[in-house]
Amino acid sequence: MSQNPHERAAELHNLAAHAHLAAAASHDKADHLTAHELSRKAHEHSSEALQYSKEAADLLEKSDSSSSDK
Repeated sequence: MSQNPHERAAELHNLAAHAHLAAAASHDKADHLTAHELSRKAHEHSSEALQYSKEAADLLEKSDSSSSDK
């Protein structure tokens, strides 16, 4: 697992995309319970990715403000 918030956010976005694709495939096969579970997982990954994205943006903002103080 990456420590860098940017990398972690990207990783979680990819996991969410994969879960969405798997959910769609399950739904096409009429496996609605699996599709629902995969959709829920995709939502969790997306929400977590959003948190990491916000953290990365905050770190970048702090970095930019400290470098402009010089």
